[in-house]
Amino acid sequence: MFERCEVSSITVGRFCIEPVWLVSMMIHAWDNYKLYAWGKNELKPITKRGHSGSIFGAYDLGATIVDGLDTLYLMGLHKEFDEGRDWVERKFSLDSVSNDLSVFETNIRFIGGFLTCYAFTGDRLFLEKAKYVADKLLPAFQTPTGIPYALVNVNTGISKNYGWASGGSSILSEFGTLHLEFSYLSDVTGDSVYRERVQAIRTVLKDIEKPKGLYPNYLNPKTGKWGQQHMSLGALGDSFYEYLLKAWIQSGHEDEEAREMYDDAMQAIIQHMIRTSPGGLTYVSDMKFDRLEHKMDHLACFAGGLFGLGGTTLNNQYSEKYLEVGEGLTNTCHESYVRTYTRLGPEAFRFNDGVEAKALKSQEKYYILRPETFESYFVMWRLTHDQKYRDWGWDAVMALEKHCRTPNGYSGLKNVYLTDPQKDDVQQSFFLAETLKYLYLLFSDDSLLPLDDWVFNTEAHPLPVKGRNSLFRAAAASSAP
Repeated sequence: MFERCEVSSITVGRFCIEPVWLVSMMIHAWDNYKLYAWGKNELKPITKRGHSGSIFGAYDLGATIVDGLDTLYLMGLHKEFDEGRDWVERKFSLDSVSNDLSVFETNIRFIGGFLTCYAFTGDRLFLEKAKYVADKLLPAFQTPTGIPYALVNVNTGISKNYGWASGGSSILSEFGTLHLEFSYLSDVTGDSVYRERVQAIRTVLKDIEKPKGLYPNYLNPKTGKWGQQHMSLGALGDSFYEYLLKAWIQSGHEDEEAREMYDDAMQAIIQHMIRTSPGGLTYVSDMKFDRLEHKMDHLACFAGGLFGLGGTTLNNQYSEKYLEVGEGLTNTCHESYVRTYTRLGPEAFRFNDGVEAKALKSQEKYYILRPETFESYFVMWRLTHDQKYRDWGWDAVMALEKHCRTPNGYSGLKNVYLTDPQKDDVQQSFFLAETLKYLYLLFSDDSLLPLDDWVFNTEAHPLPVKGRNSLFRAAAASSAP
């Protein structure tokens, strides 16, 4: 059991606040999900029903329950946690699902969520559920290269890729974002098959020739060749790079191959994709066919924390530059927030035609309760204790409360630049898993989930570091009564 934080209040600007504010937001999100959409994947807070258009479709997989459980536990909401655990034990099943599931999303939300709850509690129900889900995904790895397909029918095992993904390719951010969960699952079950599957992916990526040292977003799982030459630290690329660094951290710094691949990739990204705007803002641009788009996704805003962690976990020749880039990217993402009326950031923002850190296209102006900017605030706060990160986080909390809170939960916005933006009527499961968790941790004491002892998967589910964390629960120990 975690101790509740000893911090009674925290000064932010001229305000005095308590982390309990985030607890009340979590309760509002959870209670309304329970009231109107219990067992469904997500809540539509305006129409007060389940959201059947989510990535998991209309099947009652309880994505919000599984995603939100560890946040409830951290916040001391044990009655709500027990409600969720009871639903998992009695109701959670993939046996009735007859359509395709995303290997990536199912891994980061369900396997990741279950593994964290197992680490926190030692309750073997969660370990059994994590293994059950992972076994359902294993058929997707049956390809000539070992690079898994994106989609799998969890009943038939038939797997495929998205039709739009560059001639049948798998997507870097998806097949590259399995390592933490599958490696840890092998450690806690004693079954090596999960680690073998992700290590095969690592081997392909390590050995393949990389244009300018960069990883394109598409790789054909049959031929082992790159697809379209599109590189990104945002959508389609993002969390692959995150997992290189975090696999090394998770291993207790034993996985040196992962750290070397991370450093090599970051050097190429710094050289070819990191730029500074005329106004002095550091950004990471997408690149297509050797041409920079001068566009940065909100999804890439996690990279501030990624570079920060890279600069502080190993003192090498890159450390100073990593910290500089991390601070710069986090500041730029903050600027994308405060340059909107709502003070919430758009889905993508640009640096061209005299525009800096602003969305230009209508389809880039929405905000779906995303956590990536707050993730970097949290990580950079822990690394630097610079008060501005808490100030920025509190400003975001107030913006969420003003613009996204509804009487029956929280909703995304369709245009962050309008004074009265229309709501999208979806309370994403990651709002409970990530957004509220990172903001809560930003205002909590450093002793709650220290970054030396835990790594966060890309859905903000913390996994213990081998050799440092007594909750690592390796198989030999976990089998004890």
